[in-house]
Amino acid sequence: MTKCPECDADIDLDEDEVEEGEIVSCAECDAELEVTQIHPVHLIVISEDDDDDDDEDEEEEEASVKKEDADDEPGVEDEDEEAE
Repeated sequence: MTKCPECDADIDLDEDEVEEGEIVSCAECDAELEVTQIHPVHLIVISEDDDDDDDEDEEEEEASVKKEDADDEPGVEDEDEEAE
């Protein structure tokens, strides 16, 4: 028996049935936990901030692509093209 590092709920994990690196969930708080040690079982919370950072990066890339597409619209001349 080990405790959730997020909410201190008891988590019933048999050290013979889990492997290091395995991802488990807490039934109480739904936190995703990584098994970092099996004798005794030790869990760490997988940071949800990493997921948020990935989402922000994707949003920035999409915004950048949309801006580039808008610059290439037909009928809209760039200042560089007018100088030619």
